[in-house]
Amino acid sequence: MGLHIREWGAGDRTAVLVHGMTTDSGSWWALGPVLARRGYRVLAPDLPGHGRSPRGDYTLRSMGDALVAAIPAQPELAVGHSLGGLVLAAGVERIRPARAVYVDPPWGVPPGAEVGEFLRAQQGWTVEELAAFHFRWQPEAVREKYAALARWDPESLVTAADFPGHRPVPPPVPSLVVAADEQPMIHPALAEHLRADGYEVRVAPGTGHVVHNDSLDTFLATAEGWL
Repeated sequence: MGLHIREWGAGDRTAVLVHGMTTDSGSWWALGPVLARRGYRVLAPDLPGHGRSPRGDYTLRSMGDALVAAIPAQPELAVGHSLGGLVLAAGVERIRPARAVYVDPPWGVPPGAEVGEFLRAQQGWTVEELAAFHFRWQPEAVREKYAALARWDPESLVTAADFPGHRPVPPPVPSLVVAADEQPMIHPALAEHLRADGYEVRVAPGTGHVVHNDSLDTFLATAEGWL
């Protein structure tokens, strides 16, 4: 069984959106329709162990293989957030999008055990607790996250053993990295390495890790010319 895919729009250009850990395609509840209005057919897969996709092998390689199998080759745009950025990087040389956008991918220090414990604990949070933690988010973003947590398989946390994953150098397609401004995965020294390797790096001011939910307007402005 392949990955479950959520779709917006019916344009003649294709955009692929790849979500992060603990969430699913609902993470793109706001960006998906925006891109559809720009003329894209938007495809947002649920990664293995997330959303309505099957459980299974949770290595970055296998997730990258599942992504490649689930989407058409050579889309106009591919966007990957956090874990989704690593999965996109694992398959980008085969997917060959015209443009790739990596949103705060964890290409720095691998997460510790305490991060996994924190993510597991979120499955027991109420909607109100999620809203308080993600205080910048719109109610729809909180509801999507709450629903995604209920569907998420915590065993997929073993994927973190593969972090930071494969990062093609130089990038095989034009590639933008959007770094969060507050507690970013892409620290300044790493940003300079990425620029030297051929990636464009931009910081989304006033945002945390889930840039597109903290402020969609800021994300769109930061990624101007790429979407």
